[in-house]
Amino acid sequence: MLLRSAHRVATKLFVHESGDRIVDRTVDRVQVARTVLGALATIGLILAYGVEKDRWNNAAEAGFANAIVTPFLLICAGPLVILGFIYYAPPHLRPHLRSRLRAPLKAVGWFLLSLAVVAAIIYFVGSSGVMESKNPWLVVPVALITMAAIFWGLPFLFLASLYSARSAFNTAHVHPMLPPVVTGILVWLLAIFNLISEGMPAGPPVAQFCSVLGGPLSVTAVSAWEMWRLRTRYGVTVRG
Repeated sequence: MLLRSAHRVATKLFVHESGDRIVDRTVDRVQVARTVLGALATIGLILAYGVEKDRWNNAAEAGFANAIVTPFLLICAGPLVILGFIYYAPPHLRPHLRSRLRAPLKAVGWFLLSLAVVAAIIYFVGSSGVMESKNPWLVVPVALITMAAIFWGLPFLFLASLYSARSAFNTAHVHPMLPPVVTGILVWLLAIFNLISEGMPAGPPVAQFCSVLGGPLSVTAVSAWEMWRLRTRYGVTVRG
C-alpha cells in the first residue's frame, strides 16, 4: 500500500506527458532491452571472475548508489547541456525553447524539496534526542512522522530518482533531442564518478574494459540511434 502510494505520487510529479512530446515505443523497448542486457552482462562478469559475497554486495551497492547519484549529476550537468543546446539553436527559436523550461525546473524543484524534507526529518529525529523523551504527546507524533519518512519517503525518493534519470527531468518538453543528448553525456560522467570512487574492477583487461566502458558505449549507441530515429522518422533536428 505504501509503495503503491509512493509510486503514484512519484509518477505524478516526475513523469509528465504533453501533447507535442514524441513517444516512441520502439525506443522505449530498445532502452529496456539494453538495460536488461547490461544487467545480465554484469551478472555474467561476476560469475565468470568470482562469486564472492563481496562482489555481489559491491554490485548491489553500486547500482543503488548510481540510482541516487544520477539525479544530482543531472542537476549539476543538465543546466549546462540545456544552455548549450539553446545557444546552439537558431536565434529565433531560443525564446521558444526557454519558455518550455518550466517542466524540467518543476521536476528539479520537487526532487530537491522532497529530498530536503526527508533528510531534515531523519536528521532531526536522529540528532535531537526527542525519541528519548517520556512525553507520549511528543514521542508518538514524531515516531509516526519518522516511520512515514522511512517507509514512504525513502521508496518515494528512490522512485523519483529512477524517473528523473530516465526522463532527464522531463527535458523532452524543451526539445525532443535533449533526453538522448543529456543521457549520452550523463552516462560518461557517471562512469568517471564510478572509476574515481571505486577504481578499476577485478579481472583480466578484457573484463575490465567491458565493465568500465561497456555500459557507456552501449548507452551512447542507443542515444545516437534515438537521435537518428528522431531525425529520419519524425523530422526533428538538433537545431530545428
